[in-house]
Amino acid sequence: MGSTSAQNPEYNGSARVGRRDLIKRSAALGLISVPTMGFLSACASGGGGGNGDKAKEGKKTAKNPLAVNDTAQMEFVLFDGGFGKEYAEDAVKIYEKNFPKVTVKFAATQKIQSTLQPRFNQGTPPDLIDNSGAEQMDMGVLVGKDQLADLTPLLDAPSYDDPSKKVRDTLRPGIVEMGQFDGEKVWILYYAYTVYGVWYSQKALDSLDEQYPETWDQMLAVCEKAKKKGMAGWTYAGKYPYYLPFSLYPMIGKVGGVEVLDAIDNLEPNAWKHPAVKACFEAYYELYKKGYVLKGTPGLDHIQSQTAWAQGKALFIPNGSWVENESANVIPKDFDLAVSAPTGIDSSDKMPFGTIWASGGEPFIVPAKAKNTAGGMEQLRIMLSEASSRNFTGKVKSLTAYNGGTDGITLTPGLKSGVAALDKAGQNVVNPRLQDWYVQLQKEKIGVSGLGEMMAGRLTPAEAIKKIQGFADEAAKDTSIKHYKHQ
Repeated sequence: MGSTSAQNPEYNGSARVGRRDLIKRSAALGLISVPTMGFLSACASGGGGGNGDKAKEGKKTAKNPLAVNDTAQMEFVLFDGGFGKEYAEDAVKIYEKNFPKVTVKFAATQKIQSTLQPRFNQGTPPDLIDNSGAEQMDMGVLVGKDQLADLTPLLDAPSYDDPSKKVRDTLRPGIVEMGQFDGEKVWILYYAYTVYGVWYSQKALDSLDEQYPETWDQMLAVCEKAKKKGMAGWTYAGKYPYYLPFSLYPMIGKVGGVEVLDAIDNLEPNAWKHPAVKACFEAYYELYKKGYVLKGTPGLDHIQSQTAWAQGKALFIPNGSWVENESANVIPKDFDLAVSAPTGIDSSDKMPFGTIWASGGEPFIVPAKAKNTAGGMEQLRIMLSEASSRNFTGKVKSLTAYNGGTDGITLTPGLKSGVAALDKAGQNVVNPRLQDWYVQLQKEKIGVSGLGEMMAGRLTPAEAIKKIQGFADEAAKDTSIKHYKHQ
């Protein structure tokens, strides 16, 4: 999937700013890491000696502010997902042009964890990693085990285009904070920007003579009308049901307020027993009970569910903004792709309609034990240039963390809709952190064992809530993992 995932707990109280003021008017879209099924903590074991010396520091100049060694090899491993690899290959060519004595060792794979876990154990990781996809390595574990380099030198370096500006000053609001976990240090650079929500064909909705539903009664009415015309109301990645939170979590925030999501992220006792959680679980379960979910959905992966949706077999699908590029080969030209913030329950909801989840996605990291950390950061500095950003947006229908780079680009339907959704949301943007703080809990337990079982009809909402709260309590008591909290 084009998944990828975040935002920070303890950065001098700015977590609240990051959540509500994160996007404001930023027009941005991207990919988010659909984090992983079972990251093995051994991958970030904290030990390992390493086979080889660190690259010696190069000469620091105006054009080489990070003092990259101009003869040291740089290794870059990219997640080969919804955004493809061409944008990264183009940025690698610029690196090689700037350092002509160097050939970058570049590889793209969907199996980030299984490919790189042994190398982290051995202390010989690559210099730059796009840690994304279904095999995303657990960020909380990597940070907790001191496996990542602090990216502050990159952020404080002169930007690629304008030496008078630091890299950090060229980024979209909230990007720096989202890479923090427990202080001022920045461990992750989220390159893309993702809007999560309910994706649909405006053409299909128009054919039903309906508007996007703002209340749950309206949602059920639209699904009933679709059902009578032979179209399911919903489908989702049944094999990876941790896609469901892309619309369910912001719905919980809309209904109960952002403090409910904070409590869930903080692993607080009984956080999942909040009335807002109960109301939203029961609403989603109603889709199953009334037969509004496409038959066979629990057996579909993300590509299969997106294909069925693109073929008009289902009206709505919870997803991230990478879906436009990832499903480009199956989405009809007249589909008129659109995204909306999730439907709420009714007028008693704490936050207005339009409340949406949006955050940085496609997390890039530089391992602490990499041989050429300066090279890895320099590659990121290149990617955060206006030209590289514009190249990414033009090729993959998504914007980057760079605050600009859209001149001369015609926005695609999904991108245009995502920008409109962000504009409508204003300050009503939520950013749940479970998917980056506690990957296994979010994916395997809450997603597969909880939500997946409920939406397949094997658990009632009450049973799912009890089970998930148990999982959260176990994680809270687990002394082998580092815990994070919103401040």
